[in-house]
Amino acid sequence: MSEKRFSVPVAVRLGAAGQRMIFSTWEAVECLKIQWPRNHGPKYRKALQACMDALEGWKPTHKARRAFVDAAREAGIFLEVKPLH
Repeated sequence: MSEKRFSVPVAVRLGAAGQRMIFSTWEAVECLKIQWPRNHGPKYRKALQACMDALEGWKPTHKARRAFVDAAREAGIFLEVKPLH
């Protein structure tokens, strides 16, 4: 099972742990299961399932990334990162 890297990393703010960049579906699953805020909304469950499905090859990585971003927004931990030009 490959870690399925995201095309663009996702930045999240995780309380005392600070900012973290998520580079792959494997890291997203780890973040969702271990570091996520306690209040899990419906988008949390969708993101966890989408990332697990992507790891198994049943769903495209870009859909897992989108679901992870949606869950991070729902939890209020998504950080908008502007590219440097």
